[in-house]
Amino acid sequence: MPDAERGLDDDLALLAETATAAGEVAMRFFRRDPTVWRKSGGSPVSEADLAVDRLVEERLRGARPDYGWLSEETADGPERLSRARVFVVDPIDGTRAFLRGEEDWSVSLAIVEAGRPVVAALLQPTTGALMTATLGGGAHCGGRRLGVSACATLSGARLGAPYKYLERREILDAGFAERRAVPSLALRIARVAEGRLDVAYGTGNAHDWDLAAADLLVHEAGGRFAIPSGEPLRYNLTDPRHPALVAATPAVFAEALRLAERLEP
Repeated sequence: MPDAERGLDDDLALLAETATAAGEVAMRFFRRDPTVWRKSGGSPVSEADLAVDRLVEERLRGARPDYGWLSEETADGPERLSRARVFVVDPIDGTRAFLRGEEDWSVSLAIVEAGRPVVAALLQPTTGALMTATLGGGAHCGGRRLGVSACATLSGARLGAPYKYLERREILDAGFAERRAVPSLALRIARVAEGRLDVAYGTGNAHDWDLAAADLLVHEAGGRFAIPSGEPLRYNLTDPRHPALVAATPAVFAEALRLAERLEP
């Protein structure tokens, strides 16, 4: 059977097993002062990121050689654009938090087909929580089906956002009951799927690897995730970057979009 014709459940099992193994590798470096370099844009990358990336690539591409590949820690190229399915990988999402010894970082793995995620596995190694989803199959964690909260208004909602948003006058005036920064963008978005947050924002210039797994989790949990215009994200394009982002429960999504438009320059 060609790899691109495999069932989503088979691919989910592969992603879940790989995410678990990747988390074990990452934890060997956690709080142990790994070697760190700076990328051309100034963001950090550590020996842990690269070790996890190697393991994930060996396992995923070894099992599905016909799938394309897009990872934060691997040089990109046009080859993936011609593949029916593409692995989209962030070995450690939230590297800064990882290096500070904080718990909110993740391993984010997804498979994209026709521009949208169809399989996802998102692991928080410090807690062991593994969230998974398949298109049309729902989102799950620890044997529990995930669902967004019943929150219906921004006033009283729980917000996850970048640090620079938390004290903005627009945010304070909205009356959120709780405002928190979650360093891993993938985890921040996925917490809407878990029902732990009602709204999550992300600034512009996030990449496919930050978003694809969390995107599917939110949608399969009954939530909404889009750019401020309301359009869903498209993945595996030539440029894998995205504008500002909004994830929310359905009842507050429109209101959250309007607020997001006021936050961006």
